[in-house]
Amino acid sequence: MISTINKQREYFLSGETLSYGFRVRQLKALRSAINKYEARILAALKKDLGKSAFESYATEVSMVYNEIAHAVKHLKGWMKDQRVPTTFTSFGARSRIHHQPLGVILIMSPWNYPFQLTVGPLVAAMAAGNCVALKPSRYSATTSQVLEEMITERFSKEYISLFQGGRDVNTELLKISFDHIFFTGSARVGKIVMEAAAKSLTPVSLELGGKCPCIVDKTAEIKKTAKRIIWGKAINAGQTCVAPDYVLASSAVREELI
Repeated sequence: MISTINKQREYFLSGETLSYGFRVRQLKALRSAINKYEARILAALKKDLGKSAFESYATEVSMVYNEIAHAVKHLKGWMKDQRVPTTFTSFGARSRIHHQPLGVILIMSPWNYPFQLTVGPLVAAMAAGNCVALKPSRYSATTSQVLEEMITERFSKEYISLFQGGRDVNTELLKISFDHIFFTGSARVGKIVMEAAAKSLTPVSLELGGKCPCIVDKTAEIKKTAKRIIWGKAINAGQTCVAPDYVLASSAVREELI
């Protein structure tokens, strides 16, 4: 594990991932790989979560395709330096913001959207010119296995690596100093990730589930509102980070909403 991450760091420091051409080629290679494995991805999501092919495509695969298309379309603009005002004390100089990748990124994903929440953040990390270590959830084992085969077939381990396993693997990964950690999951595990990252001052993105009230006032279109609340709660069997958790309704529309 450590040797793989060290090789990724060496690969990043070689500068290979920095160019616009490299990033676009890799994003297109990822899109091609997903297209090749699409049927297996949908079958794996059915086995792990009981999702229909339609729901899996709508909530996971199509969203990643869109992420890739968006990144390819806008990447050249994202990579351009941004001119910014120069302070009076630096009169005569020119100032700009130059965007640089961070290095080796760890992405830890959950079981409820095991494809989308693994590959979506991967798209962003690749577009930014980073090397990536992926750690999918052990609770969606079939999807994790398909992901490993897809990534291993298309990309070198020096560029993108994937580690399977449970708590012991998570613990070992968190002992390694990464340049950024992107974690999606529960607040309980998020605290563990944050504590481990703090020891090496590693920046962290935590995308956590929680309480999500839905507020309905008397100006709402009640029939449309009810449909949207039920859709948001029913999709993915309610296992979405921002699924409506409870409703606060104005007394003027309460009975009609119910």
